[in-house]
Amino acid sequence: MSERRRKPVRTLLSLVLSLALGALSLSLVACGSGPGAPAGSSASAGGASAASGISASARSASGSAPAVVRVASLKGPTSIGLVQFVSEARAQSPELQNSYDFSIVGTADEILPALVAGDLDIALLPANVASVLYNRTEGGIQALNINTLGVLYVVTADDTIHSLKDLSGRTVLMTGKGTTPEYVMSALLAAQNVADVTLEYKSEATELAAALAADPAAIAVLPQPYVAAVTAKNPDLKIRVSLSDEWDSSFSDGSRLVTGVTVVRADFAREHPGVVEEFCARQRASVDAVNASPATAAPLVVEAGIISSEAIAVQAIPFCSLVSIDGDEMKTALNGYLTTLFAQDPAAIGGALPAADFFYRVP
Repeated sequence: MSERRRKPVRTLLSLVLSLALGALSLSLVACGSGPGAPAGSSASAGGASAASGISASARSASGSAPAVVRVASLKGPTSIGLVQFVSEARAQSPELQNSYDFSIVGTADEILPALVAGDLDIALLPANVASVLYNRTEGGIQALNINTLGVLYVVTADDTIHSLKDLSGRTVLMTGKGTTPEYVMSALLAAQNVADVTLEYKSEATELAAALAADPAAIAVLPQPYVAAVTAKNPDLKIRVSLSDEWDSSFSDGSRLVTGVTVVRADFAREHPGVVEEFCARQRASVDAVNASPATAAPLVVEAGIISSEAIAVQAIPFCSLVSIDGDEMKTALNGYLTTLFAQDPAAIGGALPAADFFYRVP
């Protein structure tokens, strides 16, 4: 990775604290707390909160003492794929060569300052927030992988809706005015040449759920796991359109609709490539395990405080688009997504597309 001039930590903290106040408004709603999960609480495997400077800096490069790796993620789909890994870390699995201290928190301002200050090593963040942070820290973080693809769905009891084109002349309820959900929807409608959809914005996903409960004929764009929650209560409500599927059919550049990415401090990655390799391998195995058996993963999801109901977790997991995409495929998919956001609003990704060193490569 090319060396970049680093800002002093105090300056970085000032920038990132400012960023953190608005970070979630830039991210997909789905990256926040799930239904029934308290928005401000944290679940930690290892015993400490991410924002409190959990442990001493990770020690060990290749072959020396095992490292203590500080990891934080946001409640929601971006953390669901980690739950098997978190369970192994809590049990101090002998298969792990290093120790992992996981914190699953409610808001980005519990993660970003700690990551910049060096009190965290790895974090799972909304894709556009990762780009913002890369730009604000002048290359201080790198993307290890895409951990979650699209989690937004068109939900309604109206069985005439099968694609975005079927929304022509309709009113669609959404959250995220002036943020990524709006930019994604606007880009997709433009790509599908649908110009007469009225987008009506609510402040929270819970308002959309209430609107659907009051009028099942209403049409709403909801994230998982809220989709699972509302469809469980009313069997007439169904997923009619996946925005991920619409994205894949609308763009032929290899880009994907990306929700979450895993990032690492660039200094940490350079000093501990073996630790990064183990983390990514265990994260991939965890994602595979969760996707393979939602029923087995559901109690761990509830224990982590991500979703309050095992039944809802089982229903939501297959639609949470949990993945572990790295290397050139990550670069193509993520860069294309960020390019689309940049065209809508450059500030959504920090004012500029990340340079090549944003995308981690195995040394």
